[in-house]
Amino acid sequence: MDNIIAQTPSQREAFALHGLRVLDLTTPLGHMCGKILGDLGADVIKVEPLAGDAGRRRAPFHTDPSGAQHSLFWLSYNNNKRGITLHLESAEGQGIFRQLAAMADIVIESFAPGYMNSLGLGYESLRSDNPGLIYTAITPFGQTGPYRDFLASDLEIMASAGIMSLTGYPGETPLRISMPQSEAWTSMYAAMGTMTALHYRQGGGAGQMVDVSAQQACVILCVHAPMFWDFNRELVTREGEYMTGRTITGAKFRAVWPCKDGYLTYIIYGGPAGQKTNRELTKWMDSLGLASEVMRNKDWDKFEVATLTQAEVDELEAPIGMFFERLTKSEFLNGVVERGMLGYPVASTADILQDDQLTARNFWEPVAVPGRSEPVLFPGEFAKFSEMSCRIRRPAPALGEHNEEVYSGLLSFSALELERLHKSGIV
Repeated sequence: MDNIIAQTPSQREAFALHGLRVLDLTTPLGHMCGKILGDLGADVIKVEPLAGDAGRRRAPFHTDPSGAQHSLFWLSYNNNKRGITLHLESAEGQGIFRQLAAMADIVIESFAPGYMNSLGLGYESLRSDNPGLIYTAITPFGQTGPYRDFLASDLEIMASAGIMSLTGYPGETPLRISMPQSEAWTSMYAAMGTMTALHYRQGGGAGQMVDVSAQQACVILCVHAPMFWDFNRELVTREGEYMTGRTITGAKFRAVWPCKDGYLTYIIYGGPAGQKTNRELTKWMDSLGLASEVMRNKDWDKFEVATLTQAEVDELEAPIGMFFERLTKSEFLNGVVERGMLGYPVASTADILQDDQLTARNFWEPVAVPGRSEPVLFPGEFAKFSEMSCRIRRPAPALGEHNEEVYSGLLSFSALELERLHKSGIV
């Protein structure tokens, strides 16, 4: 594994998972799980079918001068991985995978429940050769239960997790959330579960299987709705740019507001943080002569929202809305930070790319892209650590790019043997 990070030994140790080997069999549902482990320094080997992973065919694409298309999805979620091809449904391919799994710390896959068992490559089978193996299985609905065999894309996962019951306008069609997000949330929880199992093993425990349900991983996206049901038996529904379920009167509060160059998020809150925010907003507006008499006379230190009527909410929100329409997103964010308020702009892709904070922490990293002489900026370190790094060390692999490196280096296959396997359609 010494060839995966071109650094000195002391620098290699700065990666939390250095020395660990991961076999990544995931479809796009789990690509980011492997990336997170790779970012933390593990040697992640992406195992693809001979025709290539489905992620390679996921839009959007970059077209190089030769006309070849390269998936930006693939390039983003598979850097910090090596890549090999392997025909898993062949007996010889299964034998080769068993050899690799015997040398691995972690296997992650996102096939339908039972598929790996049908190949003789399920957790129980692999752990017989490698008792310390951590095996993470990612599926839409988990390995057990009435939905275990159901197929699901991002649309079905978001709907079944409850998120789409909250997006859109009352009486209209529910909306999914922009670009697919269920894959990222699922992968994040899969990585957390994998590292929890790893921590247990490092403490003297055995390897184990981690069962990840995308539906359960995405329930957290509903944020407040489950709590309203648990505590009030109140079913929160979609209200467009408004939030309901916060008062005994049924009043609704605007959450998304138009501003001078887009949209921003602000909600009238109670409690210490909300009271301070409302008070600071009133001072801000009053300094410009825009605060209403109701806002100026309000005792914000004792303000709560539970008993507000809709008329009272509307009376407060009317001048606030006019004030926000005078501000740009940048002016709002700077004002919020300066005054210690709650609120944030709704950022576009361009806003994120130009964000001062992300630039200051060197979040964007240049990575080589096929067909371009100049590197492209990609999201880099997902966190800043005091004693380790999680930077991008290698671009996403080309199809079968590391076949020789892995098969000859790890399994000691000769050049002739590797050529035979290639001609036989095994690798």
